[in-house]
Amino acid sequence: MSSQQDILRAQTLLGIRRGIEKEGLRVLPAGDLALTPHPAALGSALTHPHITTDYSESQIELVTGAHLGIDSCLGELTRIHQFVHHTLMAQGDERLWASSMPCRLPTDETIPLARYGGSNVGRAKSVYRMGLGHRYGRRMQTICGIHYNWSLPGVGSEQYFALIRNFRRHAFVLLYLFGASPALCCCFAQGRPHALQPLGTDSLYLPHATSLRMGRLGYQSDAQALLAVSYNGLDGYAQSLHEALTRPYPAYEAVGILNPGGDYNQLGTSLLQIENEFYGTIRPKRVIRPGERPLHALRERGVEYVEVRLMDLDPFVPVGITAETMRLLDVFLLHCLLSPSPPDTPDEITEIKHNQHLTAARGREPGLRLQRGGAAVPLAEWAAQLLDECAPYAQALDAAHGGAAFAQALGAARAALDAPDTTPSARVLGAMAQAHGNSHVRFAAQASADAQAAIAALPWSDGDKAEHERMAAESREAQKAIEAADTEPFETWRQAYMAAGNLG
Repeated sequence: MSSQQDILRAQTLLGIRRGIEKEGLRVLPAGDLALTPHPAALGSALTHPHITTDYSESQIELVTGAHLGIDSCLGELTRIHQFVHHTLMAQGDERLWASSMPCRLPTDETIPLARYGGSNVGRAKSVYRMGLGHRYGRRMQTICGIHYNWSLPGVGSEQYFALIRNFRRHAFVLLYLFGASPALCCCFAQGRPHALQPLGTDSLYLPHATSLRMGRLGYQSDAQALLAVSYNGLDGYAQSLHEALTRPYPAYEAVGILNPGGDYNQLGTSLLQIENEFYGTIRPKRVIRPGERPLHALRERGVEYVEVRLMDLDPFVPVGITAETMRLLDVFLLHCLLSPSPPDTPDEITEIKHNQHLTAARGREPGLRLQRGGAAVPLAEWAAQLLDECAPYAQALDAAHGGAAFAQALGAARAALDAPDTTPSARVLGAMAQAHGNSHVRFAAQASADAQAAIAALPWSDGDKAEHERMAAESREAQKAIEAADTEPFETWRQAYMAAGNLG
């Protein structure tokens, strides 16, 4: 376990690793969801290391490796985008949607589930997604975001959980600074109760919203609201997750594992089918071995990195995130790691959820107050205090890397706190009003076209193209090998994988 002094040494700070997972819908030029299969030219969604799908066959997920440098991480993300965009352009007129909130969606049952081939592990991935559709509806699953994976050498599980507790307490700062989903297409909220206001002819919004994706209409679940997961340590966290993965839930028991025709509705009837179903703004993670359950990996070998899950896609940037944003995240996560982090309590967990929803819906509202220890505190005042406390960590990172880029990122965050109109959420509403008739779909369709054009204009060598084509071909062969090696029936495999004994 590293001390604060050890962590702030240049040698340790230069060992920070960060990686990105970015989701994006495939869409047609006017902003309708593309209903075509995942392009075979991109490789196998089951086995490709960098290009897969998320919930829907229409939802591409791009995954970088873990990088010591922010520029090298962004460089890899950009090259993966280039391959995807060049492939989509060669095959027709599809492109990646630039917004976190979805494009114009068809009826719920028409949104195609991701397919991963005929192997047991591939079938399980599709059945899991079928279960998510039954539990939460398919529309909710088409929301997209950027996940920021982050680790630091010498940091142990208890320190990562201290980071996670502070991150959850202070995550409202990131929602304010980087939320970019203040509006959405009316189709998304169809048939769901909401408190959004109409805007133009086809959009809904809230005037001071930052991230509707992280609010009550976003990744929410009444069932998961029953989970009071504590982040006071690995044992308690693992125990709460274990219970959710093994406790039968009556509403899901009613859905059943099989439908009357013998097709699978879901992987299981517990509160969570598998670990990934647990929604949170940040997760403790560990790379798993083939066939291993994530909870078993965590229990056996501890936390390896954290996954930050609350970042919206930045629609003003071709790859959805900037180097400056990544630097601010590094500074913020260091602050979360190295600041005092008392244990959380049920009352504080309730406050954290309240503050998240309030900031998502009304974060730019002048004078907005959040809850802290039972008292009402102005968001701007609390955020300013936190950013001030980040200054030494920005300085330490700049000392390690040379230059002043981390201090500049922190300065930009301070400036945005004093000028709410400069935040991405305000800029989205401004652009919608100025040039797109207050239409979220028209704004995002234009942003998507601009992003594709910007990426298509970048240098793209024959070597880069050949390397990505090689990875795609290798992934297709790897999927075939997995399918050929499968011998047991899917139901036998499912029961073995879902057994409580596998959770460690």
